[in-house]
Amino acid sequence: MIIKVCGMRDPENMLQVAGLDIQWMGFIFYAGSDRRFVAPDDPLAGEKERTLTDCLPSVNPRLKKAGVFVDASLEEMMRTAARYGLDYLQLHGGESPDTCYALQKRGFALIKAFPVATAEDLERTTAYHGRADYFLFDTKCAGYGGSGRSFDWTILSAYKGETPFLLSGGLHPGSIGAIRRFHHPRLAGIDLNSGFELEKGIKNVPELSGFIHKLQHEKI
Repeated sequence: MIIKVCGMRDPENMLQVAGLDIQWMGFIFYAGSDRRFVAPDDPLAGEKERTLTDCLPSVNPRLKKAGVFVDASLEEMMRTAARYGLDYLQLHGGESPDTCYALQKRGFALIKAFPVATAEDLERTTAYHGRADYFLFDTKCAGYGGSGRSFDWTILSAYKGETPFLLSGGLHPGSIGAIRRFHHPRLAGIDLNSGFELEKGIKNVPELSGFIHKLQHEKI
């Protein structure tokens, strides 16, 4: 199972989390995300860039980096991907299948996010099959970004597509049992963010470490 930790912004915290048994790390390049935004002009910009491009691979050579965007231009996404060495572009806005295809033609791997509240919300995925490597199903809420709340995962039984997906939205240390009980043939992994934070953008490393160990190695 892919374990992705998203919303990273502090260089030291990035390195600590990269040392855990995770496969993906996510960085938010959407200004509306407030304190989780990886701003290109903040005082730590140079240190963040060095951490993402040089230090993270030395700590965890297998770690994949995903950049989160909301309705950004192709030029902005490609420029940011090159600057930070991103492995995936994660699209959270109203990006069209044509936009996804344009990025695919340029060699980018994609994660397309969909907010979910009802089975009808899953119908949007049909147009994106073949236009993303993974889907991400998150809790539907006002605006963009996480709500810190989970949605009814039984809704996903209506998803019959072939594209694998990550489960997101409100996951926290107490979610292990629910994750283990949830079964879907296309479930590829989980996305962890606010449920493991000391403050916005700063992850609780011991809590994450304990959660990952229990999820992967201990019976409940």
